[in-house]
Amino acid sequence: MKKLLLILVLFVALNSYAQKINWVSLEEAIELQQKEPRKIIMDFYTNWCGPCKLLDSRTFKNKNVSSYINENYYAVKFNAEGNDVINFNGNTFTNPKYDPAKANRRNNSHQLTRYFGVNAFPTIVFMDENKGLITQVKGFQTPQQLEIYLKLFHSNDYKNLKSQEDANAYFKSFKPEWN
Repeated sequence: MKKLLLILVLFVALNSYAQKINWVSLEEAIELQQKEPRKIIMDFYTNWCGPCKLLDSRTFKNKNVSSYINENYYAVKFNAEGNDVINFNGNTFTNPKYDPAKANRRNNSHQLTRYFGVNAFPTIVFMDENKGLITQVKGFQTPQQLEIYLKLFHSNDYKNLKSQEDANAYFKSFKPEWN
Protein backbone atom coordinates (compact mmCIF):
# COMPACT_ATOMS: atom_id res chain seq x y z
CA MET A 1 0.00 0.00 0.00
CA LYS A 2 2.86 2.39 0.85
CA LYS A 3 4.53 1.64 -2.48
CA LEU A 4 1.31 2.41 -4.35
CA LEU A 5 0.89 5.66 -2.47
CA LEU A 6 4.51 6.65 -3.15
CA ILE A 7 4.11 5.87 -6.86
CA LEU A 8 0.91 7.91 -7.00
CA VAL A 9 2.56 10.90 -5.26
CA LEU A 10 5.55 10.77 -7.62
CA PHE A 11 3.29 10.51 -10.67
CA VAL A 12 1.24 13.55 -9.61
CA ALA A 13 4.39 15.54 -8.75
CA LEU A 14 6.07 14.79 -12.07
CA ASN A 15 2.94 15.56 -14.08
CA SER A 16 2.39 18.86 -12.32
CA TYR A 17 5.96 19.91 -13.12
CA ALA A 18 6.13 18.67 -16.70
CA GLN A 19 3.08 20.27 -18.24
CA LYS A 20 3.46 20.55 -22.00
CA ILE A 21 3.20 23.59 -24.22
CA ASN A 22 0.73 23.26 -27.08
CA TRP A 23 3.17 23.82 -29.94
CA VAL A 24 1.71 24.57 -33.37
CA SER A 25 3.19 25.48 -36.75
CA LEU A 26 3.51 29.12 -37.73
CA GLU A 27 0.75 28.68 -40.31
CA GLU A 28 -1.54 27.16 -37.65
CA ALA A 29 -0.78 30.02 -35.26
CA ILE A 30 -1.75 32.56 -37.94
CA GLU A 31 -5.03 30.69 -38.56
CA LEU A 32 -5.74 30.57 -34.83
CA GLN A 33 -5.04 34.30 -34.55
CA GLN A 34 -7.84 34.98 -37.03
CA LYS A 35 -10.33 33.19 -34.78
CA GLU A 36 -8.98 34.36 -31.41
CA PRO A 37 -6.28 37.06 -31.54
CA ARG A 38 -3.24 36.34 -29.36
CA LYS A 39 0.40 37.11 -29.56
CA ILE A 40 2.80 34.48 -30.88
CA ILE A 41 5.88 33.20 -29.10
CA MET A 42 8.25 31.47 -31.51
CA ASP A 43 11.19 29.36 -30.33
CA PHE A 44 14.01 29.30 -32.91
CA TYR A 45 16.18 26.30 -32.03
CA THR A 46 18.67 23.95 -33.69
CA ASN A 47 19.20 20.23 -33.16
CA TRP A 48 22.82 20.67 -32.04
CA CYS A 49 22.24 23.53 -29.59
CA GLY A 50 22.82 22.67 -25.91
CA PRO A 51 21.15 25.81 -24.51
CA CYS A 52 18.11 25.05 -26.73
CA LYS A 53 17.78 21.66 -25.04
CA LEU A 54 18.04 23.35 -21.62
CA LEU A 55 15.33 25.82 -22.60
CA ASP A 56 13.07 22.88 -23.46
CA SER A 57 13.82 20.78 -20.39
CA ARG A 58 14.13 23.47 -17.69
CA THR A 59 11.98 26.36 -18.85
CA PHE A 60 9.31 25.26 -21.31
CA LYS A 61 8.40 22.26 -19.13
CA ASN A 62 7.96 24.45 -16.06
CA LYS A 63 4.27 24.34 -15.13
CA ASN A 64 4.00 28.12 -14.67
CA VAL A 65 5.66 28.85 -18.02
CA SER A 66 3.73 26.24 -19.99
CA SER A 67 0.41 27.16 -18.41
CA TYR A 68 0.90 30.89 -19.04
CA ILE A 69 1.98 30.34 -22.64
CA ASN A 70 -0.92 27.96 -23.35
CA GLU A 71 -3.44 30.44 -21.92
CA ASN A 72 -2.10 33.63 -23.50
CA TYR A 73 -0.01 32.89 -26.60
CA TYR A 74 0.18 30.70 -29.65
CA ALA A 75 3.46 28.81 -29.33
CA VAL A 76 5.57 27.92 -32.36
CA LYS A 77 8.70 25.78 -32.24
CA PHE A 78 10.85 26.23 -35.34
CA ASN A 79 14.05 24.44 -36.35
CA ALA A 80 16.14 27.40 -37.53
CA GLU A 81 18.23 25.12 -39.75
CA GLY A 82 15.50 22.69 -40.80
CA ASN A 83 13.98 22.08 -44.20
CA ASP A 84 10.30 22.93 -43.63
CA VAL A 85 8.47 25.01 -46.21
CA ILE A 86 6.83 27.96 -44.44
CA ASN A 87 4.27 30.38 -45.84
CA PHE A 88 4.27 33.67 -43.94
CA ASN A 89 3.16 37.20 -44.85
CA GLY A 90 2.67 36.28 -48.50
CA ASN A 91 6.13 34.73 -48.85
CA THR A 92 7.33 31.15 -49.06
CA PHE A 93 10.42 30.39 -46.99
CA THR A 94 12.60 27.32 -47.50
CA ASN A 95 16.13 26.17 -46.80
CA PRO A 96 17.53 25.58 -50.30
CA LYS A 97 21.00 24.69 -48.99
CA TYR A 98 19.73 22.23 -46.37
CA ASP A 99 21.97 19.17 -46.11
CA PRO A 100 20.16 16.08 -44.71
CA ALA A 101 23.54 14.58 -43.77
CA LYS A 102 23.96 17.48 -41.32
CA ALA A 103 20.50 17.18 -39.75
CA ASN A 104 21.94 16.93 -36.23
CA ARG A 105 24.96 19.16 -36.78
CA ARG A 106 25.35 22.75 -37.92
CA ASN A 107 23.42 23.20 -41.13
CA ASN A 108 22.48 26.14 -43.31
CA SER A 109 20.07 28.71 -41.91
CA HIS A 110 16.48 28.58 -43.03
CA GLN A 111 15.24 31.62 -44.98
CA LEU A 112 12.67 32.32 -42.24
CA THR A 113 15.49 32.43 -39.70
CA ARG A 114 17.22 35.11 -41.75
CA TYR A 115 13.90 36.95 -42.35
CA PHE A 116 13.53 37.41 -38.59
CA GLY A 117 17.23 38.29 -38.21
CA VAL A 118 17.88 35.39 -35.85
CA ASN A 119 21.61 34.74 -35.53
CA ALA A 120 21.95 33.00 -32.15
CA PHE A 121 20.27 29.98 -30.61
CA PRO A 122 18.00 29.69 -28.88
CA THR A 123 16.15 32.86 -29.79
CA ILE A 124 12.57 33.51 -28.76
CA VAL A 125 10.67 35.81 -31.11
CA PHE A 126 7.55 37.58 -29.88
CA MET A 127 4.96 38.73 -32.42
CA ASP A 128 1.83 40.77 -31.88
CA GLU A 129 -1.71 39.85 -32.93
CA ASN A 130 -1.03 41.29 -36.41
CA LYS A 131 2.12 39.20 -37.01
CA GLY A 132 4.33 42.20 -36.29
CA LEU A 133 7.65 41.65 -34.60
CA ILE A 134 7.74 42.85 -30.99
CA THR A 135 11.26 41.69 -30.14
CA GLN A 136 13.73 38.85 -29.90
CA VAL A 137 15.05 37.36 -26.68
CA LYS A 138 18.35 35.59 -27.27
CA GLY A 139 19.86 32.77 -25.26
CA PHE A 140 18.72 30.42 -22.54
CA GLN A 141 16.12 31.91 -20.17
CA THR A 142 15.14 30.50 -16.78
CA PRO A 143 11.41 30.46 -15.95
CA GLN A 144 11.90 33.64 -13.90
CA GLN A 145 13.78 35.38 -16.71
CA LEU A 146 11.15 34.44 -19.29
CA GLU A 147 8.29 35.40 -16.96
CA ILE A 148 8.98 39.12 -17.28
CA TYR A 149 8.85 38.99 -21.09
CA LEU A 150 5.72 36.84 -21.20
CA LYS A 151 3.87 39.19 -18.87
CA LEU A 152 5.30 42.39 -20.36
CA PHE A 153 4.14 41.54 -23.88
CA HIS A 154 0.85 39.88 -22.95
CA SER A 155 -0.21 42.93 -20.91
CA ASN A 156 0.96 45.36 -23.62
CA ASP A 157 2.99 47.20 -20.97
CA TYR A 158 5.89 47.23 -23.45
CA LYS A 159 4.01 49.91 -25.42
CA ASN A 160 4.46 52.30 -22.47
CA LEU A 161 8.24 51.92 -22.38
CA LYS A 162 9.41 54.97 -24.33
CA SER A 163 13.08 54.96 -23.35
CA GLN A 164 15.84 52.73 -22.06
CA GLU A 165 15.34 54.32 -18.66
CA ASP A 166 11.66 53.27 -18.71
CA ALA A 167 12.65 49.72 -19.60
CA ASN A 168 15.35 49.61 -16.90
CA ALA A 169 12.86 50.83 -14.28
CA TYR A 170 10.27 48.27 -15.39
CA PHE A 171 12.75 45.39 -15.22
CA LYS A 172 14.10 46.55 -11.87
CA SER A 173 10.63 46.81 -10.30
CA PHE A 174 9.37 43.48 -11.69
CA LYS A 175 8.93 40.83 -9.00
CA PRO A 176 9.00 37.28 -10.42
CA GLU A 177 6.34 34.95 -9.04
CA TRP A 178 7.45 31.69 -10.65
CA ASN A 179 9.99 29.20 -9.45
